[in-house]
Amino acid sequence: MELTSVPAQTANRSKARRRMQRLMKNRWLYLMALPGMLFFIIFRYFPMWGLLIAFQDYQPALGMMNSKWVGLKHFERFFFDASFGMLFQNTLILAIYNLVFFFPLPIILALLLNEIRKEAFKRTIQTIVYIPHFVSWVVVVGISYIFFTTEGGIVNDMLASMGIPKIDFLISSEWFRTMIVSQVVWKETGWGTIIFLAALAGVDPQLYEAATIDGAGRFRRLWHITLPAIRGVIVILFILRLGSFLDTGFEQIFLMLNSMNREVGEVFDTYVYNVGIQQGQFSYSTTVGLFKSLIGLVLVVGANRMAKKFGESGLY
Repeated sequence: MELTSVPAQTANRSKARRRMQRLMKNRWLYLMALPGMLFFIIFRYFPMWGLLIAFQDYQPALGMMNSKWVGLKHFERFFFDASFGMLFQNTLILAIYNLVFFFPLPIILALLLNEIRKEAFKRTIQTIVYIPHFVSWVVVVGISYIFFTTEGGIVNDMLASMGIPKIDFLISSEWFRTMIVSQVVWKETGWGTIIFLAALAGVDPQLYEAATIDGAGRFRRLWHITLPAIRGVIVILFILRLGSFLDTGFEQIFLMLNSMNREVGEVFDTYVYNVGIQQGQFSYSTTVGLFKSLIGLVLVVGANRMAKKFGESGLY
């Protein structure tokens, strides 16, 4: 035993030495990654400890350790609540709308920008479509009110000038979801192209040259070279998107809600605010958030397995 332990210890020391050498060699890369790692540890992983209050009657004065444990009481209340069906339906419909109408648009825009050959014009267009991302939702909703209000709104004034009756876009339950998705498209489509443009920059130009020599037109080069080159990126971003599938965005919807469209606009995010913050039911609101997270986890795991079955690398 002693004879065999000496080579094993030597091998372990050798591995540790090589690991330390790699660490020192790439120390600046690890240093650059440190702020991101700290962000996720502090603001993503450490707060998971607070999920325990979903199984308690949490009292801030008593703290987590002394609050009464109630098991699945809050989950039963949530699932059998009269508003659960409405909340789940509204959240699901908005999530599907965002996935169907918003997710493909950054890909399409990136493909269009990639076809522009004049760099100055391309950069100008990129700058223009990036700008809305830096505009807060308060400003976006304010712009929507200016454009779509019935009292002096540009859109309704144009409708009136054409003999079409004015439409109450801002209080209409029929137009609420269209307004929400349109705002997301306007604000985030340009910003979403960054990753796809970076992926397209890595495509070997010789592939396009060879395809052109073989007689392939622009559409065939797009279909057989460009799209396959970014397919892996599309799959990974789609899986990540499913992780926040039910996160429809609190601030935007909260600002657009009113008494006339609440029936189709109330979602889990606004419900958590009303119940958790305004009414102080912290355990119950944590239950709602945990339910959303579990749905996202199931979707991510399922989509990742499906991607691997179709030959993609997946997320993990």
